[in-house]
Amino acid sequence: MVGAGGTYIFGIYSREIKTSLGYDQTTLNLLGFFKDLGANIGVLPGLIAEITPTWFLLLIGSAMNFVGFFIIWLAVTGKIAKPKVWQMCFYICLGSNSQNFSNTGALVTCVKNFPENRGALLGLLKGFAGLSGAIMTQIYLALYGNDSQSLILLIGWLPAAISIVFVYTIREIKVVRQPNELRVFYNFLYASIMLALFLMAITIAQKLVPFSRAAYAVSGSTVVCALLFAPLFISIREELALWNQNKHNTVEWKSTPSQVEERSEVSCFEDIFNKPPRGDDYTILQAVLSVDMLILLIATVCGLGSSLSAVDNMGQIGESLGYPKKTTQTFVSLLSIWNYFGRIFAGFVSEKLLLRYKFPRPLMTTLVLFLSCIGYLLIAFPVPGSVYVASIIIGFSFGAHFPLLSAIISELFGLKHYATLFNVGQLASPIGSYLLNVKITGFLYDQEALKELAEKNMQRSSVKELTCIGTHCYRLSFSILAAVSCFGALASLILVMRTREFYKGDIYKKFREEAQAAEVEMDARHREGESI
Repeated sequence: MVGAGGTYIFGIYSREIKTSLGYDQTTLNLLGFFKDLGANIGVLPGLIAEITPTWFLLLIGSAMNFVGFFIIWLAVTGKIAKPKVWQMCFYICLGSNSQNFSNTGALVTCVKNFPENRGALLGLLKGFAGLSGAIMTQIYLALYGNDSQSLILLIGWLPAAISIVFVYTIREIKVVRQPNELRVFYNFLYASIMLALFLMAITIAQKLVPFSRAAYAVSGSTVVCALLFAPLFISIREELALWNQNKHNTVEWKSTPSQVEERSEVSCFEDIFNKPPRGDDYTILQAVLSVDMLILLIATVCGLGSSLSAVDNMGQIGESLGYPKKTTQTFVSLLSIWNYFGRIFAGFVSEKLLLRYKFPRPLMTTLVLFLSCIGYLLIAFPVPGSVYVASIIIGFSFGAHFPLLSAIISELFGLKHYATLFNVGQLASPIGSYLLNVKITGFLYDQEALKELAEKNMQRSSVKELTCIGTHCYRLSFSILAAVSCFGALASLILVMRTREFYKGDIYKKFREEAQAAEVEMDARHREGESI
């Protein structure tokens, strides 16, 4: 998951693309849209995951990641002829789409393995993906120094290498539940919080004090990687404890996919409008054509579309307000770190509130969308230091939306077709990005830049790129983003009202019963083997 978030640091290397290829802001935001489109069109890997093993999915993703970003690096560094805009859009879409393969492989597999703690698990997995931007920034500073072009190269080879190295470790296991399962997840959480706090501290330190290449190497390669692998040692400790506990048993644990279980299968075109109760397994078409999914998609278009507009334009926002390049990188790193905290908060806290107080997850989505409005207004009407606060708020709300969306889909529509349905939910994100980022934010930025040229009596053809400087550059566009996000929050409130009875019940009851039945069956097989 750490290798699945290279798209979140587009704000750092976007300026290199814009400068080296001579793009205006609208063209750059079009490129950003195709990045978001690729990063969120996950229906294909979802469908592939329904019929192929996870390792195959991860290998496809690693190949796509390397090809897409490596060609972009060749173009930016001038090692190949300047591609046409549509070609660059294809390359970044291809590279970004690879993260859906690793996301689907890791996230869907783990939710099926640990369905009763899916909120905490989704927060963890999405949290590490949220930290990936800050982690990759530290690694690239250690390996390449302050060279934004080399960051594109790193995004090309590092995630691909991670998927290849760990390709066989991610698999679906029929029974994995243990009494201390949630406690182990909390240990993972504490380790990840230490990593996030270190990243935040080192990011601030690098802004205040000049770092040498050796200092970057120590902080980026050594400390970050050591903290990153802490959950591995926690897992090894737990496995050793289980082995010592069960060393006299001869139970054979098999990673048998649930797809091979005997079930009465029906065509996905049958009973499209005869939907089962919420929480049961919907067919793909039943879920896609439901009112609940429609409301979720509307809230996601508004929420994630607005957040992605802010994330993709953070580099230009810092530039327009007169911040130096190094400070702009700080904004991007803060976005990444608080993106992590938002995901962790939404995962663990929503799970706690749901189990203890029956607090519905759609209501937390509503609160998160209202919170994001404050961040957009801080950019629309900036004051000294407001962009730092806005980066934290937008990063937090942006991150919180992902685990909430993924958990809600799994709860309302079941897990049978979760690999496809969770990717369907993310389709709304690139739609929102195109409407709000390309058609509104990028267009209005270029209009403000053209006004500045007109005031200076300069022609568009006389400048290599359109640049707007001043507080007015993003005022109207981010005011619109705040209004759109508020509308998304109101739409989410409708889902709260529709699902209030469902969340008052015990939504994990059937998973506990299934786990108990599987354990009884395994115990019976064990006793039968002993008698033989």
